[in-house]
Amino acid sequence: MADALRIGIAGLGTVGASTVRVLAEKAAEMTRQCGRNLTVTAVSARDRKRDRGIDLSGVTWFDDPVDLARSADIDVFVELIGGEEGAALASVKAALEAGRHVVTANKALLAKHGIALAERAEKSGVVLNYEAAVAGGIPVIKTMRESMAGNTISRVFGILNGTSNYILTRMEAEGISFADCLADAQRLGYAEADPTFDIEGQDTAHKLAILSSLAFGHKIAAEDIYLEGISNITQADIRAAAELGYRIKLLGVAQRTDTGVEQRVHPTMVPTASVIAQVHGVTNAVAIETDILGELLLSGPGAGGSATASAVVGDIADIAKSRPGFQHAPVFGRPAKQLAPYKRAQMRAHAGGYFIRFTVHDRAGVFAALAKRMADNKISLESIVQHASVGQPDTHKTVILVTHETTEAAVRKAVDGVTRDGHLVDKAQVIRIERAT
Repeated sequence: MADALRIGIAGLGTVGASTVRVLAEKAAEMTRQCGRNLTVTAVSARDRKRDRGIDLSGVTWFDDPVDLARSADIDVFVELIGGEEGAALASVKAALEAGRHVVTANKALLAKHGIALAERAEKSGVVLNYEAAVAGGIPVIKTMRESMAGNTISRVFGILNGTSNYILTRMEAEGISFADCLADAQRLGYAEADPTFDIEGQDTAHKLAILSSLAFGHKIAAEDIYLEGISNITQADIRAAAELGYRIKLLGVAQRTDTGVEQRVHPTMVPTASVIAQVHGVTNAVAIETDILGELLLSGPGAGGSATASAVVGDIADIAKSRPGFQHAPVFGRPAKQLAPYKRAQMRAHAGGYFIRFTVHDRAGVFAALAKRMADNKISLESIVQHASVGQPDTHKTVILVTHETTEAAVRKAVDGVTRDGHLVDKAQVIRIERAT
């Protein structure tokens, strides 16, 4: 049997403690699968005295994760600290420079520094694995990086944030407001005290940027993603979507076009009958469209200690199964130095159309004025519905438009024109309608 794989873990929060626990409880099975023992020999965390419900006797403790990363007594450095800078970045750099394999669950770190870290790993001949950084326990990274050779990916999209999906699911199921649902999510631990990163789409954007790089072979470009969160979704939108045969989801979408790669995160209406519309609560789902395989949908728990630890352990096991002299797969599917600069796609027609909700003053000529603004911008309408606004005065009406395919620019220009006309009671709501698996 090969020598034991010595593991150092930095960060003993929910995921770190779960990883230690899984490695201990599944030790015999992991040895059978990997052909060698997987042993946690060292850890690092801020508080030595905290009871984490795991046995750390006989494990070396490092106060500084950078010292752990450089230690000659580990083969694999597992970074579960979090954050795109500070100790997380410093320790991962130190580990790669010292010739240690690295496993991380840190999507923010990879979204900002992933290419530079990949170059370091490939230069040192070591592994940088990050399955847990995207979609929790769903093995989407391994699937895209290793199992889809020969496939040309045209689009990758999905539900990548459990907090937002939980909120939208409860809003629809229970008819409660966004604010009330967010408060419940915070109380239950599904949302942070400051939930901005989740509900405004940044978390999804970081994950999408990584998937897009894997799918299309370009450098990570998290700052170039069109971004819109769910904080402005109301019960009026939820009800209207249901009436039209749709369900609202926060999607991250990356797709290849003739002019580049389009990356966007925003609330989306998907057909109620589609598979992705059935993904509820904190569950994540990733859809991949290819020329050979066709459409593939991966779904499962996107967060939580056990799900994320499962992905971390899987990454460690992959390292354990490799042997000296084995050529490791490039970090992002292609050698980091061969990744192309990101080319942002031009605005183009959106095949799914748009849902536009206006709350307007109930007076003569408003209906016609809205239709004229659409026509002036060459927007063809599939339907237009007017009804009384729930909870609004009798002097206000809600008008809902569903367009055929058009451009984002045309829709925004038309909405700006309606706003200038002075007919609106409050800000218009615009939601894309997406074809979905």
